[in-house]
Amino acid sequence: MSLVIEEKDLEKFIMVGDRVLVKPKNPSGKTKSGLYLPPSVQENEKVQSGYIVKVGPGYPIPAVSEEDEAWKEKKEEVKYVPLQTHIGDLAIYLNKSGHEIEFNNEKYIILPHSAILMIIRDENLFD
Repeated sequence: MSLVIEEKDLEKFIMVGDRVLVKPKNPSGKTKSGLYLPPSVQENEKVQSGYIVKVGPGYPIPAVSEEDEAWKEKKEEVKYVPLQTHIGDLAIYLNKSGHEIEFNNEKYIILPHSAILMIIRDENLFD
């Protein structure tokens, strides 16, 4: 079961923490021997691939406070350890770790960064 989102603009989506938004790559549906697989079999594969559309800020780490400076204003600034993934990377991920959403009649997967097994980065992809 997927969550259907009625929002119009993908730019308004903000990923939280170590989460990434992936647009699943459409598999060919054909085996090397020439057999066609139904979509239900393709979706149940353990490992899938897709393109990263949005990336969260990373893993939050606690802010370092300087308690010896009583005159300084205390700010609660959260720092993040950035993620390895970038927008446009092709991610190979564990299918069972993600949560499926539907946006503009297209499927997207929200994944924790730890579910990504490998990324393929092509710097000249959009040239």
